[in-house]
Amino acid sequence: MKRKIAVGASVALLSCSNTVLAKEGMFTPEQLPAIAKDLNATGLQISTDKLSDLTGFPMGAIVSLGGCSASFVSESGLAVTNHHCARGSVQYNSSPEHNYLKDGFLAQSFEQELPAAPGTRMFVTVDFADVTEQVLGDLGDNIQGRERYDAIEQKRKALIAECEAEDGYRCSVPAFFQGLEYKLIKQMEIRDVRLAYAPADSIGKYGGDIDNWMWPRHTGDFSFYRAYVNKDGKPADYSKDNVPYQPEHVLTVSAGGLKDGDFVMAAGYPGSTNRYARLAQVSYTFDWLYPTYVALVDKWINTINASSEEGSDARIKYESLLASLNNFHKNTLGQLAGAKRVKLIDRRAEREGALNQWLQDNNKQALIDNLTALDEITEQRILMNKKNFWYNNLLRAQLLSSAQTLYRNAIEREKPDELREPGYQQRDQLRLEESLKRVDRRFDAKVDKAVWQTMIAMYMEQPAKSHVEVFDTMLGLTDGFDKQALAKTLDDFYTKTALEDSDTRLEWLTADKQAFEESDDPFIRLAVALYDTEMAIEDESKRLAGEAAALKPQYMSAIIDWQKAQGSLAYPDANSTLRVTYGNVMGGSPKDGLIYEPFTRLEGIVEKDTGESPFDAPAKQLSLIKDKKYGPYVLDSIGSVPVNFLTDLDSTGGNSGSATLNSKAELVGLLFDGTFESVNSDWDFDKKTTRTIHVDTRYMLWVMKYVDGATNLIDEMTIAK
Repeated sequence: MKRKIAVGASVALLSCSNTVLAKEGMFTPEQLPAIAKDLNATGLQISTDKLSDLTGFPMGAIVSLGGCSASFVSESGLAVTNHHCARGSVQYNSSPEHNYLKDGFLAQSFEQELPAAPGTRMFVTVDFADVTEQVLGDLGDNIQGRERYDAIEQKRKALIAECEAEDGYRCSVPAFFQGLEYKLIKQMEIRDVRLAYAPADSIGKYGGDIDNWMWPRHTGDFSFYRAYVNKDGKPADYSKDNVPYQPEHVLTVSAGGLKDGDFVMAAGYPGSTNRYARLAQVSYTFDWLYPTYVALVDKWINTINASSEEGSDARIKYESLLASLNNFHKNTLGQLAGAKRVKLIDRRAEREGALNQWLQDNNKQALIDNLTALDEITEQRILMNKKNFWYNNLLRAQLLSSAQTLYRNAIEREKPDELREPGYQQRDQLRLEESLKRVDRRFDAKVDKAVWQTMIAMYMEQPAKSHVEVFDTMLGLTDGFDKQALAKTLDDFYTKTALEDSDTRLEWLTADKQAFEESDDPFIRLAVALYDTEMAIEDESKRLAGEAAALKPQYMSAIIDWQKAQGSLAYPDANSTLRVTYGNVMGGSPKDGLIYEPFTRLEGIVEKDTGESPFDAPAKQLSLIKDKKYGPYVLDSIGSVPVNFLTDLDSTGGNSGSATLNSKAELVGLLFDGTFESVNSDWDFDKKTTRTIHVDTRYMLWVMKYVDGATNLIDEMTIAK
């Protein structure tokens, strides 16, 4: 596999266009040499050839956490990420007696480090290759629908199985440019991850949901994990005999930081963007899906809060979920506001009209017909999603979800491994086990039951065509919604189940299909009853996905050719693979009369402080600030230690924890958020309003040295003065 990826049309397209604003776009590292001229003009001082090597420096120091990003900063496997990315592990280890969310956590030695939440992983990229031909090479136009979906899936699974023949590695075959290209990525899967240091919420989550997506910001959103392997240097499950992993590449941490206008880039694993979504999908999302989700999540949050007292064990168990829900809620409101502000639907309609006109002018009738067919498939998928939306949210009950996973696993285990559904293959069994273990610290029967009842109430408000008959029958809902009767039914579910017990859940992981079908556990009985419905929905979804898979690559070819004709560039939508985005430290003015300075100061923490969460900075920190104890971390232009800073970088969810690097590839911060005005950039990049928020390494070092005394970790790192 050790060969360069053939990046095809995308690189050729990039290299022909130096007039485009390169600040837009989440580039794959191998694209960067093609835009070296703009990178150098923006301020990069190292070779773009170095940046293009996923396994060299500095990219080899950037790792995925499977939803967040992190980077190695010491030769003993110390990795820095966002506080909110490690907070699930802090929450998992917390209790009313040892509330690390409130008090923070610091291990003064390797022995004191705590195991991260079950399932926590670090993925270190070791190899990659272009496999487009292997996936698509023999797929003719006659292979459509579910057959095409299955054929592509089988090709990907075969490539993954061959790649994972060597123990300790996790491989994937993600699609780029909506299936125009496929790449095989091999990563070392480090399974023993431990929590080394996390500041208290009063620093790491300062400002809470009030400040989320807002500027000015004063959040110390950083924490440290450590990677462990066995004595042979191979990935292994947690053991006291394991030793710290020694990464091949490590970032230098800058104590000098940045100033306004400096070059900056971020490297990480952004989740997904929708820059190429068709008009029908955009209209559905912003006219129906997002408004519907806002109402649902609002009730979900209120239900959790109402059924768990603040500071109780139940609330601690749901802190991580609450943070995610609040983040999603505010982000979605920002998406809706942004779409309205920039007239996103009108803009997408204009873009599609311009593309169609170009295709007509260039006698590309076949591509016009392709887009018509793609839009018809999109409409069918939208109708299916609307129909199943409320039913799908009934499955938020954790014990029902666990029961469904366990029953599906029993059915899949009867098949040859290569024919199993992804997620249920042998390679996935450990992950399933860990997900079942995590339930213990993220489940409370009272809260779960209240959430389920809320979801059922919303489901019952929908037209009959959105209902699932077997669910209504099993829950006694065929004659309508009776709140008291439903409450009694749900009480029976939770009192008669044994799935609350971790050992019981793990026993079911190896049970056969017949055992499930003979069980009298109410959640298992419901899971068995719903299986045919689930499979029917899945089959239709895969059929439509297969139809789209034959059309989307042609659509992306049209986009690439059209943009090339305009002297512009195409870059793939984010898909949880390593990306680089670059630009400058930059404030902004998102609307008339509103000015965003590029840096915030320590003094802003004092100004915001009320003594009550989420503005309850530690007394020691407030005292240090009032005494102007800046140490060597002051930025002269602002007369203080910088806390957070703004850039014009392109980012999205999953970029959290991304290493923010200066022109020499030194770590100067961690990307952790965007401004409220810029969250809509997932769908439509706006160079005027898009700003990304980073925590400054100078603030990180200041907190570590003066507030929390984490000097043992500072001593591990190489610090550039």
